[in-house]
Amino acid sequence: MRSPREPRETKAGLEPLAVLPVFVPLQGRRAVLAGSNGGAPWKVKLLAAAGAEVDVYAEDPSEELRAVPGEIVSGRVTLHARRWTPEDLWGAAFAIGAMEDERDCVAFVAAARGAGAIVNAVDRPHLCDVKFGAIVNRSPLVVGISTEGAAPVFGQTVRARIEAMLPRGFARWVTAARDWREAVTGRFHGFAERRFFWERFTDRAFAEPDRAPDADDLAGLLAQTEAAPKGGAVTLVGAGPGDAELLTLKALRALRNADVILYDDLVAPEILDYARREARTMLVGKTGHGPSCRQDDINALMVQLARSGKQVVRLKSGDPLVFGRAGEEIEACRAAGIPVAVVPGVSAAQGAAASLGVSLTHRDAARRLQFVTGHDRRGALPDDLNWGALADPSVTTVVYMPKRTLRALLERAVAEGLAPATPALVVFNATRPTQATVRGSAADLADRIEAAGLEGPAILMVGEALSEARGAALVEEAVGRVAV
Repeated sequence: MRSPREPRETKAGLEPLAVLPVFVPLQGRRAVLAGSNGGAPWKVKLLAAAGAEVDVYAEDPSEELRAVPGEIVSGRVTLHARRWTPEDLWGAAFAIGAMEDERDCVAFVAAARGAGAIVNAVDRPHLCDVKFGAIVNRSPLVVGISTEGAAPVFGQTVRARIEAMLPRGFARWVTAARDWREAVTGRFHGFAERRFFWERFTDRAFAEPDRAPDADDLAGLLAQTEAAPKGGAVTLVGAGPGDAELLTLKALRALRNADVILYDDLVAPEILDYARREARTMLVGKTGHGPSCRQDDINALMVQLARSGKQVVRLKSGDPLVFGRAGEEIEACRAAGIPVAVVPGVSAAQGAAASLGVSLTHRDAARRLQFVTGHDRRGALPDDLNWGALADPSVTTVVYMPKRTLRALLERAVAEGLAPATPALVVFNATRPTQATVRGSAADLADRIEAAGLEGPAILMVGEALSEARGAALVEEAVGRVAV
């Protein structure tokens, strides 16, 4: 009998940050750059591009620095061909020291801080209040990238990759968002409605990034938001077997929309990173033959949260509709009059088969694919399994939650007519970095599993379709994983 446990709220904090990413508005504000080393011209252009009014102080400005005032397209740049003085820094919001001499730079930084400015010193990170990173410019959409000085070339490569992913047309969509925000806020006073609008706006921007949004887009999105269902709802979402990249786009949207996420133990932690930072996360896990939250408590919690107006995501490992007790949760929501939807996920069987490169329905070996559960409500081998179907040589059988009953199940299947030499395997931690596979036959797999001593969620596969990979090692693991 499994020990009960209560649903408990969790909130994963951010991983440690080497630096705090912030964005400084400089439109119409004064900035100062002193010095003329090699990094000075680019820093002046950055300040001006942000709309700053930049005063440059350099006793012997380079030709490149002299050319900057004529090259800018925003802000203002004034070049003063003299040395800086402390008085030049008063009223500056941002100051950059671009001197070759360390002592001069130290004095400049001290004077700038005394004047209340944010300070950067070119090529002297130990003197900086803030540092510049690589920039992807789709203004008003701006992406900053920092490696904290550890790998500038790597940062530039990341920037190039992001540049390729973000269409230049996004600038027009973000500009439209800025122009429409006041109207949307005035029309929809509830946070959930506004979020619905901006999610649909984002979907449209990604679908048609290269055109400029117009008044028809605004009218259509407003109408769509007006017609959207109001109040709380529950969405059952399949998280897949472990690999976060197997999430569907619809699952990602549901996570972004959730106010509360009720998740199982087997959901990979990185999947929760796709949720909104403001969303509550609650562990309502069930562990095989271990402490588990009662299903009635989970059902009651879902209904209670949805009735309070929350968008609730019930996040389940694999696919919710495959041995995920989704039926009971759907019935509970419907009985309470709560809208409920299901977002399917990649099942453990699909993920395991794909990671092994095995076709479960190979046309030369299988005429049917069947999923069965390895235990009943008591945790024992089910009494009502169709043993004739399990012994059928033209079937691939996938057994979920098989660990405790695996030996008994295979022995009974062989006794009921399953050929002892039938290929069989168990995949542990399917699609995760710790995935491992133990191969054998219906007759000897249980012994091999015990010898391997592996832990984690497991799935059993039996059938001739698995023979196509029989040449592989009896215990397989991905490159870099711990050897068994």
